[in-house]
Amino acid sequence: MSSRNKTAAAVTVGCRLNQADTALIFGRLKDAGYEIVEPDTDGPIDVIIINSCAVTASASQKSRQYVRACRRNHPEAKIIVTGCDSEVEKEFWKNEKSVDIYLPNPDKTRILDYINGPLPRQEAAMEKIFLENTTGFYPFRNRAFIKIQEGCDAYCTYCIVPYARGPERSREHKEIICEFRKLLEHGHKEIVLTGVNISTYRDGKLGLGEIVSELLAIEGDFRIRLSSTEPHIENRKLIGIMKNNPKLCRFLHLPLQHGANEILKLMGRKYTAEEFADFANEAISSVPGIHLGTDVICGFPGETEQFFEKSCRFIESIPFANLHVFSFSPRKGTPAADFDDKLKPAEMKVRHQKLEALEDMLASRFLDSQIGITLKILIEKVRKNGESEGWSDNYIRVISHMENAKPGSFANVLIKEKSGKILKG
Repeated sequence: MSSRNKTAAAVTVGCRLNQADTALIFGRLKDAGYEIVEPDTDGPIDVIIINSCAVTASASQKSRQYVRACRRNHPEAKIIVTGCDSEVEKEFWKNEKSVDIYLPNPDKTRILDYINGPLPRQEAAMEKIFLENTTGFYPFRNRAFIKIQEGCDAYCTYCIVPYARGPERSREHKEIICEFRKLLEHGHKEIVLTGVNISTYRDGKLGLGEIVSELLAIEGDFRIRLSSTEPHIENRKLIGIMKNNPKLCRFLHLPLQHGANEILKLMGRKYTAEEFADFANEAISSVPGIHLGTDVICGFPGETEQFFEKSCRFIESIPFANLHVFSFSPRKGTPAADFDDKLKPAEMKVRHQKLEALEDMLASRFLDSQIGITLKILIEKVRKNGESEGWSDNYIRVISHMENAKPGSFANVLIKEKSGKILKG
């Protein structure tokens, strides 16, 4: 009678932090003897984790659709739901018939206790400095993520994240260094530092700038990318580091949300458009070729046509490389969900489309600025026709023909032309 290893799979909805959380769960399961497989694999799967998202109503709905699809496709599996939607919609998930185990966000480190039983009597405490006690496992990716920070204290009026993720906490810096070294040993050449807002990282006297500098000092052929960084005084240190060390990717994703101060105030954001522009322009002038991305919300309650046009003019004045455009999605339990002066869906759709057109223009302008420049590419795919595909340090998808190209290796590519949102060399 043959035996087989237990298998586990996951579906991750949402942000890079969720991807890092899933990898940490994989690390724990792998250490316990599970084989990690894709969720659409043939054959039985013992455990399927749905790492849910709640940032928008659409993301919440996707999480529920994935759970039910997994139950239909794998009736034998033990299905576990965790993540942000499981926190803000606890009663729904506890009563969802397709779910076998409800895993609270703070208890992801104890997933094996939930699988094997008995269930813990209370959720884990949220310590100011936390440990994960494992290394993230990325069996299907060249790029790896390290979770360095968790939670948010900002409580912007529209945002559900502080309610789902809890207060700001930072991972012990020694454990970050240890996981970073292990991921390099596993062959990862690009490592992304992620969290809800990594700019708030603090372990004793060490802030984000100090952690980044310590990681960059490690020997090896690698690069570091930063995930989303909210406007914060710590960010100015990053500009100098990025300018002087090519191992730190020329990339900053800095959520603006709106270009009119009147709406920023209603949102509870802690800066003005002018302060945002001051930092953005400093980053762009200090680091040639930097990819500056942002998030923008349209249709926030109280957004008049005048405020929307003001926001568009402001966005156009900054050389953004990309915009992530969101239509306002009221989240139950946040102050903005009860604000008056909500926009009609038809008008919100028109404004969303205008911002998407603006995004296309800004992205095209940024790509044009890179033609004729040699970019360092991390190769992710090599096709049968000899084409190699990868990403530059300033986060541009690049396709080129080169000899002896290997996935997971670096190559310098002279950019010759643009094709849509892809550069070719």
